[in-house]
Amino acid sequence: MKRILSNREIVLGVTGSIAAYKACDLASRFVEYGALVTPVLTQSACELVGPATFEAICGRRAITRMFEPLQNPEVEHIAVALRAHLYVIAPATANFIAKAAHGLADDWLTTTLLATRAPILIAPAMNSNMYDHPATQENMQTLKRRGVHFVGPDAGRLACRTVGSGRLIEPMKILEASLPLVSERRDLRGVRIVITSGGTHEPIDPVRYIGNRSSGKMGRALAIEALARGADVTVITGPCDTPLPEGALVIPVESAAYMAETVVNLAQDADVFIGAAAVSDYRVENPADSKRKKSGKTMDLVLVENPDVIGLVSAVKKRGQILVGFAAETDDLIANAQTKLKKKHLDLIVANEVNTSESGFGKDTSRATLISGSGDVETLPLLTKDEVAERILDRVVALRGR
Repeated sequence: MKRILSNREIVLGVTGSIAAYKACDLASRFVEYGALVTPVLTQSACELVGPATFEAICGRRAITRMFEPLQNPEVEHIAVALRAHLYVIAPATANFIAKAAHGLADDWLTTTLLATRAPILIAPAMNSNMYDHPATQENMQTLKRRGVHFVGPDAGRLACRTVGSGRLIEPMKILEASLPLVSERRDLRGVRIVITSGGTHEPIDPVRYIGNRSSGKMGRALAIEALARGADVTVITGPCDTPLPEGALVIPVESAAYMAETVVNLAQDADVFIGAAAVSDYRVENPADSKRKKSGKTMDLVLVENPDVIGLVSAVKKRGQILVGFAAETDDLIANAQTKLKKKHLDLIVANEVNTSESGFGKDTSRATLISGSGDVETLPLLTKDEVAERILDRVVALRGR
């Protein structure tokens, strides 16, 4: 994400919703990933959060009024709006959405919204009745027809002590939704990518299961990178604690059998299939229908092989489709990965060391080797999983261009 956001000019508009305090977290995350953020607060927002907070986070003067003495005369001439790569309005009230839909320009934010030609991303936040009102819905549809992007809202407990739609979506989701709008690389625009992620749980009984240590971090990194490059992304994910990015179609599954069934139904329409999930090789032959009680004796489990998920995809591979697999190994890394590559007729395999302190399940970094179907072997240095995802998709682009 840092590569995508680095040095991108973002105007962060904050309007008068009680959720305005969450915009501080959003600003901090943008800055953390290298963006250059200009905060703009409406007068109503200033009643809820102070501009000094945003100035401290962003390192830039916060704009609060159209006509005020400014240290930087650029602002008076809306140079900020003209150089922006993205406008993010978070939180956006019903009042702001109405004004934007009707082209009203009565403050700095709404005025420059008409002047900018940058993409606009709006994150609504308001009472559920206000959000569901036909006027608000029509105003949002008007803006969408003009090319304005929306993210959220979530449903949940609101500041008015009711429960419903209208809760500001989490800041990280807003940041993720912004990535395709500021990315300079769009080399996967329109490409349909299916990714498997996470691990699988194979039931012993309704309470216990056999599983593995997969965190889903690699699948998440691949989905983020693919979305930023313009791909249409579907993620089939087993149980994991890692959230998938905004913009991906997420299909949760539990066991290897369900993952295989889902993959077979979806992969045939994909241009690229990436099998990043750590699928259990075995399942319990006869899971119990009720909880097995401790008896003081040993418990024997008969295990049988699970379906080979990526093998099923390979068996029906269509012309021009790219298949990428993963090999998580503890020893004989290259040899084992090459065997898997040939056996499953893959175009690319990512061989991972999973038994070191800096690479493997749950880690933020990975020491990987990329092996192509033509036999090319590229050993990568220790990289973040975001960086590994970028290298993998670079290879996918190259393979599609053959």
